[in-house]
Amino acid sequence: MFKECFKFYKQINSLEQQIDVIDFSNEVNTKIMKPKKLTSEFFNNDKEILDDLGLKSDLSDWNCYDVLNVPGLIFIKNPFTSTGQKYWMKRCIVDYTRKPNRLNIDAHHILGDGEDWWTTTNKNGNVKLRDQLRWATLGYHHNWDTKVYSETAKSKFPMDLFKLSKTIINLLEFPDEFKAEAGIVNFYHPSSTLSGHTDHSEYNLSAPLLSISFGLSAIFLIGGRSLDDKPSAILLRSGDVIVMSKESRLFYHGVPKVLLPKNDQHFNNDNELEDPFKSFMQVTRININVRQVNNIVLNK
Repeated sequence: MFKECFKFYKQINSLEQQIDVIDFSNEVNTKIMKPKKLTSEFFNNDKEILDDLGLKSDLSDWNCYDVLNVPGLIFIKNPFTSTGQKYWMKRCIVDYTRKPNRLNIDAHHILGDGEDWWTTTNKNGNVKLRDQLRWATLGYHHNWDTKVYSETAKSKFPMDLFKLSKTIINLLEFPDEFKAEAGIVNFYHPSSTLSGHTDHSEYNLSAPLLSISFGLSAIFLIGGRSLDDKPSAILLRSGDVIVMSKESRLFYHGVPKVLLPKNDQHFNNDNELEDPFKSFMQVTRININVRQVNNIVLNK
């Protein structure tokens, strides 16, 4: 069922072709959405923390939902300010693609010693190099072959992303402490897809998985523990956040379609970006996913 739905959504060209996509911005298919109120007194009394992370400082401006037909899945409609989106896009493009973080293009030895992807791309006008980048790994570096994390393959996790992840998880009032230890920044082009999979490599599978999207809109599919389960299709726009927790943490999910702005009438690119960033983001979707790898041992 998942594979069939994936193929179906992969071939659509416009949202107008399909009414079964959950669209939080336009409250389409609202029967499966339950508003989730954020009432954290701590953050209400210290709005500077949210400001510093590029988040809307007034929690009443946040729109958060439980997705009732996907147990444990939480959706937050773009909690970022336009300045915040600009900051995080640039961090992903310029900084998270630098060493010691690892890139898919490292295996091809394209970059010389001391070179970084973004500077080299723009210095030479190298569109091919620009489009070859698919992912960057942060913290514990995901091994795409063994699917096993190693203490010998990790670097320091970015502190700003650590704080952002922890803040969002704390706002949702999860019972356990969350520690961001591994991240993957995926770079999608209009023809890109992400096939159905589960994230099960982490030693701690009870901690939530955080997913943040910027740039082009995309259709996100999430099913169940089996590929035979019928998935739900959710439209993700720039700034939207998804948290996979509880049962949904191990559900099959994927991205069958990235939408160009002309195919999403509600696409909003109001992020104050200047060129060359603006040109890049007009044809790119960035997804940051963050997870806790290990169980936290509390000192007694």
